[in-house]
Amino acid sequence: MKVYCVQFDPAWENKPANFRRVRELFDATPVSPGSLVLLPEMFATGFSMNAEAIAEPPGGETEQFLARTAREFGIFLVGGMAAGEAGGRKRNQAVAFDPDGRELARYSKRRCFPLADEGRHYTAGDQVVTFRWHDWVVAPFVCYDLRFPELFREAARQGAHLFAILANWPAPRIPHWVTLLQARAIENQALVAGVNRCGRDPLLCYSGRSLVVSPQGEILADAGETPQIITATVDLAALKTWRAEFPALADMR
Repeated sequence: MKVYCVQFDPAWENKPANFRRVRELFDATPVSPGSLVLLPEMFATGFSMNAEAIAEPPGGETEQFLARTAREFGIFLVGGMAAGEAGGRKRNQAVAFDPDGRELARYSKRRCFPLADEGRHYTAGDQVVTFRWHDWVVAPFVCYDLRFPELFREAARQGAHLFAILANWPAPRIPHWVTLLQARAIENQALVAGVNRCGRDPLLCYSGRSLVVSPQGEILADAGETPQIITATVDLAALKTWRAEFPALADMR
């Protein structure tokens, strides 16, 4: 089985341009049918607090793009977006689609980023979400969630084998990103795929470093700082063997 991370520099609040950029990367680096493919947090707009302008109702253009792309390439596709809900609430979400273009899961970011005053514009989620990718149990998370190990422990208790983290993680703190991805993998004996953006937005610079990390903390794939799609072959049987040989998860309290 293969996991892919699609790292690119999103155009600010320009959804059609970003749909084209993603499609260009797919055309340059074909992905295998049945694979799990990840796009960054708010991939269609950048990490914008202009929630009233960019948040979409269910079935909006970003979801349509994700569903259409998943169906066209026969993949499991997870992308980040700003979503609107009944009652006027806005959410920073990770939404997953299967190869038939059907929605599999919808996760709302549980920890809003205080330095961006995100909590004033988006409502935090309150639960772990998982979905099936073949025999794997996948738990999506969004960016700042990565700093809170208790969220990942909760997912591990629910049987997650793979954590998918969608991010807009800025360059000054990129060493934290790398270390925390490895830590979440090691402590939960889980495969971790973290997809980050690169380039610039109106406020910050981003240095990418999308990674796939093994349950032992080994970096299996690293995108560096440039737009590209990276991939790693992952083995659920090997993950389960490691958990059986070193049964640390049995000692969770």
